[in-house]
Amino acid sequence: MAVTGASGAIYGLRTLRGLLMTDVSIDLVVSETGWMLLRDEGGFDGKRSDFCGYLQDQYGGSGDRVRLHTSTDFAAPIASGSVQSRGMVVVPCSMKYLAGIANGSSSNLIERAADVTLKEKRTLVIVPRETPMNLIQLRNQLSAAEAGATILPANPAFYQKPETFEDLADFIAGRILSLFGLTHSLYPTWKGE
Repeated sequence: MAVTGASGAIYGLRTLRGLLMTDVSIDLVVSETGWMLLRDEGGFDGKRSDFCGYLQDQYGGSGDRVRLHTSTDFAAPIASGSVQSRGMVVVPCSMKYLAGIANGSSSNLIERAADVTLKEKRTLVIVPRETPMNLIQLRNQLSAAEAGATILPANPAFYQKPETFEDLADFIAGRILSLFGLTHSLYPTWKGE
């Protein structure tokens, strides 16, 4: 999982919460601007090395299932296709990182891990949080989708009658978990009329 510098840190945090409610291990990479947003929007004001403990304090679960990597660590296991994974989610995904992923630049660990995910034909979910979008941004999403990524805009539904921002973000987090085949109870499923 990667958290980048698009406004919408709540989507990344609620996705981490949802993942911690399952039994999966999480490799986490946060961009420099992502750290700023986790502080400014998410309320995390500790040392980066304390982030896993923060997650455990906030959301429970086992914080030792989260491995934190720096965005410059090309020796991290997730930089290699030989390491098995369910795939990757970039949430929220800034337009800078979308462009890097769509064009295969691999100039940092987030882009490299996404590139590996695509080349290994694993699930890659990109959650752009930008509006409105220009033609370049739309073309980058198309390029990423043509390469095998799933584009999941941060557009929550309202049929579940959300009452809080967390409810809205949990809908997006739940949609992400569903794309990876993970069972969750982050929002009620649509029951029809």
